[in-house]
Amino acid sequence: MNNQIALVTGASRGLGLALASALVREGYSLIIDARDGDALAKAVAEIGGQVIAVPGDITDPRHRAALNAAVDAAGGLDLLVNNAGTLGAHPLPALAEYPVGELRTAFEVNVIAPVALTQLLLPALRVRGGAVLNITSDAAIEAYAGWGGYGAAKAALEQASNVLAAEELTIRVWWADPGDLRTRMHQQAFPGQDISDRPLPAAVMPGFLRLIRDRLPNGRYRAAELA
Repeated sequence: MNNQIALVTGASRGLGLALASALVREGYSLIIDARDGDALAKAVAEIGGQVIAVPGDITDPRHRAALNAAVDAAGGLDLLVNNAGTLGAHPLPALAEYPVGELRTAFEVNVIAPVALTQLLLPALRVRGGAVLNITSDAAIEAYAGWGGYGAAKAALEQASNVLAAEELTIRVWWADPGDLRTRMHQQAFPGQDISDRPLPAAVMPGFLRLIRDRLPNGRYRAAELA
């Protein structure tokens, strides 16, 4: 896949870092972001390949504009991976006690920001017949106590993805659930518990790469089933 360009948000660690690394091995040139500039610089060194790092907060319109400018400078875009997200309030509270400010932030990061970034980058994606991959969760469709804020935000992202797929006929739109992984975010959901039984993000890369390589139809996918 020479001359393919992908933008991966939240790529300094966890699933985003694993996706970025896998895409470089597939021959993609990358644009990546994260809020922590030092962590992002370390990720660039780990990923290798052709990588442009743009540190910043995905909820900041100026940062999204900088990502759009990086895409223009790179000459286009074939794949947008909206991976950056937040768990929201933690330890996970019941909805009856969920701080409204934290709920608002969860929606801002997990729904508004990826939709806004997608809006900016759709013209570039349309030119190349590209794809949007939104990272979701089974919390979007299952009722888990304590996961109301995160799950509601991911459910909103899934429906936004579903509608985008119906509207944008020249690109692919996928929303994919990676499953429970051994990441910092997952550890935040289970403070003090041993989550070493969960697989590392690299374990689900074959499924994600199949989705991208084979340009599967629009829709919701689970990484485990794809593999």
